[in-house]
Amino acid sequence: MATHRVPLVLLACGSFNPITNQHMRLFELARDHMHSTGQYRVVGGIISPVSDVYGKQGLVLARHRIAMAKLALQSSNWVTVDEWESQQPDWTETVVTMRYHYGCILKEYEQSTGTHTGPGGNTVPLSSPSPQVKLLCGADFLQTFRIPGLWQDDHVEEVVGRFGLVCVSRGGLEPERAVHASDTLSRHRHNIFLVREWVRNETSATEVRRALRRDLSVKYLIPDAVIEYIHRHKLYTQDSERIHQDTVLRPLAKHAVKSLDD
Repeated sequence: MATHRVPLVLLACGSFNPITNQHMRLFELARDHMHSTGQYRVVGGIISPVSDVYGKQGLVLARHRIAMAKLALQSSNWVTVDEWESQQPDWTETVVTMRYHYGCILKEYEQSTGTHTGPGGNTVPLSSPSPQVKLLCGADFLQTFRIPGLWQDDHVEEVVGRFGLVCVSRGGLEPERAVHASDTLSRHRHNIFLVREWVRNETSATEVRRALRRDLSVKYLIPDAVIEYIHRHKLYTQDSERIHQDTVLRPLAKHAVKSLDD
C-alpha cells in the first residue's frame, strides 16, 4: 500500500552555473522512476549549489546561482533551493551535505509524527517508515568516482551504501558499465537506481554559458526568468569565464593536503 512506502527526498548537489531546464527535468524523471518501484514516495527535492570557493572555472557568485535557481523553480511545488552548502566558508564534501540534510529531514519527521495513543491508552510512536535521502545525479557523475584525489573511499562508501544514488542517463553514457567497473558501486548496486531518459536532452550549463558569451539565444534551454536575470546582472561574459581560470579545484587541493597530513 502507498501508506507504507518510504518517504524519499531527492538531493542534487552541483554548480548550477546556471540552472537549466535539464537540471529540473532530472527531478521529474527520478520521481516517476522511484514511484514506479512501489517502494518509495517522493516527498521533496532539494537543489544545493556549491560555495564560491569550489574553484571551478567560470563559477559566478553563489548569490546569483541561488537567485537563478529560485526563479527557475517558481513553477515547481515540490523542489526547493537550499542555501546552506553555498554559504559555507569552505567547499563542503557531498557526503557532509547529505548528512546535514538527512539530519534536518529526520528531525522534522520526528517532530511531525510524534506519538499516538494505543488501544491500552499508552503512547507509542507512529509506525510509518522513516524518510530517506538519495543523491540525484546524471550518469556522468558516476565517472567522477574514478578521478584520482576527488573522492575519499569512505565518502563513496557512505554516499552509495548509507544513502544511495538515483542516476539519470545522459547521452551515450553507460552508467551500468560505471557501476560494474567499481567494486564499491557494484557492492551497493541494490542502492543505485538507474533511470533511463528516453526523450534525449543533452543541454549542459557549459554550452549555455558558451552561447551566452557569444551573444546567442538560450531561449527554451533555461527559463525566461533566468535569462532576464542573467542579462540584468551581466553574467556569463568573456570576463566571468576567466574566474578561477588558474585555480585548482578545491576538492583536489583539500584532499591533497589531507593526504600529506596522513
